Amino acid sequence: MIIDLTYPLPKEKLEQLLELATTAKYSEKFGHFGTHFDCMGHEFSIDNCKRNGKIFDISSIREREVNLEDIDISKIEENDFIIFYTGIMEKNEYATPEYMKNNPELSNTLIRYLIDKKVSLIGFDMGGIRKSSEHAIVDQYCADNGVFIIENLTNLNKLIEFKDKQFIVYTYPILIVGSTGLPTRVITEIFQ
Repeated sequence: MIIDLTYPLPKEKLEQLLELATTAKYSEKFGHFGTHFDCMGHEFSIDNCKRNGKIFDISSIREREVNLEDIDISKIEENDFIIFYTGIMEKNEYATPEYMKNNPELSNTLIRYLIDKKVSLIGFDMGGIRKSSEHAIVDQYCADNGVFIIENLTNLNKLIEFKDKQFIVYTYPILIVGSTGLPTRVITEIFQ
């Protein structure tokens, strides 16, 4: 079974976002629309295009950080693509103020654990793993340690049904050298 996790960015929404981006460097903002990963100037290894995936349901956590105890860390292996299902994409329209508010955050301890475990990618269905004031700092910290953050995934409500199944995640970014973000297509293949 194949599930596309890429947010289908409508042309009208892209035009709206591009208009907002004219106040900053266009090349910097372009890479951060729709489903994208924050490479923060680092090169995305072609090895990351195909990774084993693991998904964790954190949709019930809202008023506190997501900690190690909230997920089964024994399932996490080196080079995995770790996905967190929050339910945010289903509840709030992408790129609206509501979409960016009151989202769960991964604790610094959990982020450090994932880096130490040497996962390749961390993805989720929202706009950042830490609040806005820490967003770029955490993205840079992860990228500096060889872990890329993929934001604004969709259809995780479908993928979570297969959380106990083996699945592969294919990630195909546009190659923009030196960019802080790259738009990407993310597809899962589930083995039953």
